[in-house]
Amino acid sequence: MKLTGGVEWALHCCVVLSRGVEEPVPVARLAELYDVSPTYLAKHLQSLAADGLIESVRGKRGGYRLTRPAETITVLDVVRAIEGDGTAFVCTEIRQRGPCAADAEDCQRACSIARVMIVAEEAWRSALRDASIRDVADDVERVAGNG
Repeated sequence: MKLTGGVEWALHCCVVLSRGVEEPVPVARLAELYDVSPTYLAKHLQSLAADGLIESVRGKRGGYRLTRPAETITVLDVVRAIEGDGTAFVCTEIRQRGPCAADAEDCQRACSIARVMIVAEEAWRSALRDASIRDVADDVERVAGNG
């Protein structure tokens, strides 16, 4: 599965917001940290906010902050907020086409290819579901401390 760069930006922002930041962090500050356009970043932050992962605080000291503890936000939550919840593989039943086409009544079960893809996607989603923003932030800190 190929994810857009927005997932990476969103994950980095969630990690920053998880690190004991008391005040909301302005989008301009987050954009500056990663040398990215504030407009581009704001689009992804709005997706995170729409899914309830972060919230926007208005005013002179406004910005973004997590809506709940980082250990309760999974990497999969962030991926879903940015990419949606669609599946990576969509079976189009090509086995029912062409000169060797199978009859529809013989295709009541998902084919072998669809089944293996479903299992693979569930494994991928499970791994992302098992990793929290806190886990990622702790790893970033650990790696930065050893670098």
